[in-house]
Amino acid sequence: MATNSKIVSKGRQGNKDTGIHNTLVYIRQHWQLYLIFLMPALLLTLIFKYAPMSGILIAFQDYNPFKGVSGSEWVGLKHFTRFLSSPDFMGYLANTLKLSVYSLLWGFPVPIILALLLNRIQNTGIKKKIQLVLYLPNFVSVIVLCGIVRIFLSVTGPVNLLLGTSVNFMTMPEAFRSIYIISGIWQGAGWASIMYTASLSNASQELREAAVMDGANIFQQIKTVEWPAIKDMVIIQFILQAGNIMSIGFEKAYALQTDLNLSASEIIATYVYRKGLIDGDYSFSTAVGLFNTVINVILLLVVNKIVAKMNDGQGL
Repeated sequence: MATNSKIVSKGRQGNKDTGIHNTLVYIRQHWQLYLIFLMPALLLTLIFKYAPMSGILIAFQDYNPFKGVSGSEWVGLKHFTRFLSSPDFMGYLANTLKLSVYSLLWGFPVPIILALLLNRIQNTGIKKKIQLVLYLPNFVSVIVLCGIVRIFLSVTGPVNLLLGTSVNFMTMPEAFRSIYIISGIWQGAGWASIMYTASLSNASQELREAAVMDGANIFQQIKTVEWPAIKDMVIIQFILQAGNIMSIGFEKAYALQTDLNLSASEIIATYVYRKGLIDGDYSFSTAVGLFNTVINVILLLVVNKIVAKMNDGQGL
């Protein structure tokens, strides 16, 4: 039996090697076809993704637009040291982390819950209508969303009329994070649930029916039947979102900013915008942005490692 299994495994390996060889031969014979179809995508990627990366060089220079990258003076880590030693550094870092971590903690479970609830709706027509309502906010522009939020929370807005108060919530630093997170959940949760809804379609209907016949309640059905179907997708999405903790959207934070809530709304992304485009300090703003990116990469690797250890070695 052992000899037969070895023969079978060798046969499979041989078939695999033969398949790879045939594929390589085919590509070599028809390389012009692959070149025609792949070249546009490769060129666009190189021009718009990789070529701009050369701009990070100015983070290590006192960049002068008239002299260009080649003529500007190299200063090493001067701008990084300047940012890290700035008295405002910890404030911007804390605001960025608070917004992103709270958004992850409160926002990440919502699409999963929505997908599980949608999966329990048997009537297809009602389910589609609910999905339409949930997905619609995703197609609202971030700037339009911020305008709606400002109107609703203004002194004469519907919220104050409902509460019988006259509070301008947009000027309250303590309210900024709640406004940011709740509006983000409203806009993106429905759309984010699509992936989990699609994964739930792989859940075995026979297993669910068997669980129901065995007297399992809703939570037991979710644990034994539905959760295994979406577990891998949940892990992947968590790793990606946790790895992007420092990548808070600039547009929304800037659009919801006021002079009175700056203590809570000024994050690294808006700081880079102010220093780079408003103050014209290109080298310093590039250094800050590069610092933000490096922290994101480190977080992605660390979270992936932690999740892989907790999930039997399975990560990204």
